[in-house]
Amino acid sequence: MTKEIRLNAFAMNCVAHQSPGLWTHPRDRTADYNRLPYWTHLARTLERGRFDGLFLADVLGVYDVFGGSPDAALRNATQTPANEPLLLIPAMAAVTENLGFGVTSNLSYEPPYPFARRMSTLDHLTEGRIGWNVVTGYLDSAARGAGKDKQTAHDDRYDVADEYMEVVYKLWEGSWEDDAALRDRARSIFVDPSKVHRIQHEGKNYRLDAIHLSEPSPQRTPVLYQAGTSPRGRQFAARHAECVFMSGPSAKVIAPRVAAIRTLAAEFGRNPAEILMFSMMTIILGRTEAEAAAKYAEYRRHISAEGALTLMSGWTGVDFSTYDLDQEVRHVQNDAGRTAMDNITRADPDRVWTVREVAEHVGIGGIGPVVVGTPDKVADDIEAWFEQTDVDGLNVAFAISPGDFEDISDMLVPELTKRGRYKSAYRTGTLREKLFGQGRARLAAPHPAAQYRPQAARAAE
Repeated sequence: MTKEIRLNAFAMNCVAHQSPGLWTHPRDRTADYNRLPYWTHLARTLERGRFDGLFLADVLGVYDVFGGSPDAALRNATQTPANEPLLLIPAMAAVTENLGFGVTSNLSYEPPYPFARRMSTLDHLTEGRIGWNVVTGYLDSAARGAGKDKQTAHDDRYDVADEYMEVVYKLWEGSWEDDAALRDRARSIFVDPSKVHRIQHEGKNYRLDAIHLSEPSPQRTPVLYQAGTSPRGRQFAARHAECVFMSGPSAKVIAPRVAAIRTLAAEFGRNPAEILMFSMMTIILGRTEAEAAAKYAEYRRHISAEGALTLMSGWTGVDFSTYDLDQEVRHVQNDAGRTAMDNITRADPDRVWTVREVAEHVGIGGIGPVVVGTPDKVADDIEAWFEQTDVDGLNVAFAISPGDFEDISDMLVPELTKRGRYKSAYRTGTLREKLFGQGRARLAAPHPAAQYRPQAARAAE
């Protein structure tokens, strides 16, 4: 059976996101990131294109590794300034009916008790269209902003994250029974107290003695996304994630990462096919090949090389301002993100990157591939990518927004639909049901969240 192509838009509540310098393009509107009309227009555009979701990245802290200063990040709007992503979602949900929202939130600096309520609130307000991209962070500047000297060691962050997930699962799944909220006007009883359970947790990193403040939302636990593909990140994804986002410059890099997570998922007793894999890609379209090539050339004239290296320095923890542009990039291991450094060193042993090549590549769409051409040619390239990598979908980055997403909705989506590779209409139900099928609004065994549901509810499943 031919695999359906799924699309998420990849954006962030900031300027330019993955394409530093492109905010200067006359058709780019990301400088309006701090106004709701930009976001509501984008949401309508994506729903017109039947995108599965808008994947909202986020980062706490400033990119201050390059040159040991935040100056380059500030000059180039390199994911700075960056506003809170969760606050965008109710406005976008109000102007759409089906679009999902995968929002990034860093658990390293977010106590689980109020966070669980915040996500339940969003799940209620979106009628079950919310997902959470679980991240642990990679910037020392974020740790300093939270009162620490530096961030927790890389693998230790995932140990903390495993316990964090246990706490929020207990709150989302175990505190309220499904029929606890009676709304009984005749007896003047809103909630049956006997069906609300106190959650007590005593662990290495967290202590909790409380009831969850929100009644059960449509999905209870939001759809879980995860974006780490380091060895420890893959283990976390295989245990917890329903959707995994990975970035890499080629199919040769992406394919083994997909296979590794599917293998680990099976070891955890999960169905590997039911973890959806999304890889990053930037798509630049034209009605003719010449038009697409001209558009891409025009975009490249707006790249900020300094901004690109500022991004890469933040992702890897390596100060690229100290490198000569024609110097080869060699592997360094530290407590920053591991995947970005692997992408340009160890992931493809046949590819050697210079600093200049890194800047040129990252300048449009980050570290993912850029596909340029007519809808027919781009559809061919995407189908080949799916065959080579075994991914289930794309997180589509942009050079300019909303223009690139308008092009995809108006030109590429009709071509993919005509080929039978893209849905002709949204499925009904929650985001989880849209992704995994009717009747699957909530997580079920063997996912670890299911074990925390009250015994009566588990027995009825």
